[in-house]
Amino acid sequence: MNPLDFILHLDKYLDLMIATVGGWAYAILFLIIFAETGLVITPFLPGDSLLFAAGAFAARGVLNFWFLLPLFIIAGILGDTLNYWIGKKIGPKIFTRDSGVFFRKEHLHRTQEFFNKYGAKTIVIGRFLPIIRTFAPFVAGIGKMSYGKFLAYNIVGSILWAGGFTTLGYLFGNIPFVKDNFTYVLIVIILLSMVPVVWEFVYHHWHKKRFAQPPA
Repeated sequence: MNPLDFILHLDKYLDLMIATVGGWAYAILFLIIFAETGLVITPFLPGDSLLFAAGAFAARGVLNFWFLLPLFIIAGILGDTLNYWIGKKIGPKIFTRDSGVFFRKEHLHRTQEFFNKYGAKTIVIGRFLPIIRTFAPFVAGIGKMSYGKFLAYNIVGSILWAGGFTTLGYLFGNIPFVKDNFTYVLIVIILLSMVPVVWEFVYHHWHKKRFAQPPA
């Protein structure tokens, strides 16, 4: 099973996992969200799509929504907190290293550009942007942002992101059309989450190219 197959067929794998491990499914879901936000080397893990899918399963009565909702919010808060402290302790050393199999240096620099543009709000905005979500708390730790300020944005961001996507899955995931086309819905969610990143990338390079051209 490759990561893409897992993300695109979350309904099938979630169903299998819940049937196999029962109540331990909550712990596994918690760890996935925690790792996706807390470890710089795991930005490939499902975030938005997993939250939506889990919410949809809660709507079917397979999972408990009122237990799942705070579980995901706490996982997001703790994950970002770990990422922040990793960045604070070892972050500066990372900037001197080349990219590796699990680490892409350009992702780090791209996140730094987000901070330069949006400041501390990147912690909240970045929650809704794949890759940026994983690197934002790391860069915040490197940038010496106070933990109190970071924590405030961290809590707000996790409530909006984890709470929002889980609730959307709970409200709409069991609608017949969504249920019958679940894989396509997940693809749409993934594509929509990538739009801001693509837009920023295109705009940044267009803006840079435009101002790099000598005047006529």
